[in-house]
Amino acid sequence: QVQLVESGGGLVQPGGSLRLSCTASGFTLDLDYYAIGWFRQAPGKEREGVSCMSSVKSNNGHTYYKDSVKGRFTISRGNDKNTVYLQMSSLKPEDTATYYCATADSGYGCYGGKIHLYDYEQWGQGTQVTVSS
Repeated sequence: QVQLVESGGGLVQPGGSLRLSCTASGFTLDLDYYAIGWFRQAPGKEREGVSCMSSVKSNNGHTYYKDSVKGRFTISRGNDKNTVYLQMSSLKPEDTATYYCATADSGYGCYGGKIHLYDYEQWGQGTQVTVSS
């Protein structure tokens, strides 16, 4: 079964850190040919892009971050070819949401300085992040 699985969410105090993982199952998450994105959705709000990494083939793995997370979040690939991480630091209550990872075909999803949410086709089930004291 082809799927993405997120993990690493949880309850953390403001100012704390979490590292989310996105692991591919049933296929190889070859970032030479896929763009990868992290998204979040808070209750009552629309899903929004948080960070993305373009495919190596399309734009050399260029990364992008939503303004509100710049300097606090870092997207990176694992040493294996099946895991992508989102390191989150200095967390704020407004970061509370369900976080999702998703893939888009090379050349789509992460270009022109923004995340193109509707280009993403394969989605994980999400992991909950709650920032609260």
